[in-house]
Amino acid sequence: MTDHGVVIRPATASDLDTVAAVYAHYVHHTVVTFDETPRSTADWADRLADLTARALPFLVAELSGAVAGFAYAAPWRVKPAYRHSVEDTVYLAPGATGRGLGTALLQAVVEGCERAGVRQMIAVIADTGDEASRALHRRAGFTDAGRLVGVGRKHGRWIDTHLMQRTLSSSAGE
Repeated sequence: MTDHGVVIRPATASDLDTVAAVYAHYVHHTVVTFDETPRSTADWADRLADLTARALPFLVAELSGAVAGFAYAAPWRVKPAYRHSVEDTVYLAPGATGRGLGTALLQAVVEGCERAGVRQMIAVIADTGDEASRALHRRAGFTDAGRLVGVGRKHGRWIDTHLMQRTLSSSAGE
């Protein structure tokens, strides 16, 4: 996908150093992820291999030829009955927000999940006081599914999470 110099494409091994760096920023400086230690490039390579084997999308957004964000869908839970449900993840490099990259990435992940036969997409969004992620998901057709109170503790504070959900047009399991 290309729009105004933005290219959305499958992630490759050569993208993973940048993916790791983008994610590390959020680990160290925010509560939007509950990870407290950044994932290594090798960890990201394992994630890419696993999602590729499952035919689930792991995408990057290029802006002017440089990776400016990434998104993927991973299994929601490990129990077999959840096999048709995924959780989406979207991260943009600092300074790359407000350009429509998140919208483009999330839409491409939704489309990839539909092709993979996914039935339900779930978003688990940390309550940071910033509504951007919830608004992004609402624009992509997600609806509120609940709130978990005080389930994470990071940087000295308790954090709630918002759950959002979208049913896909796929007929997985039917």
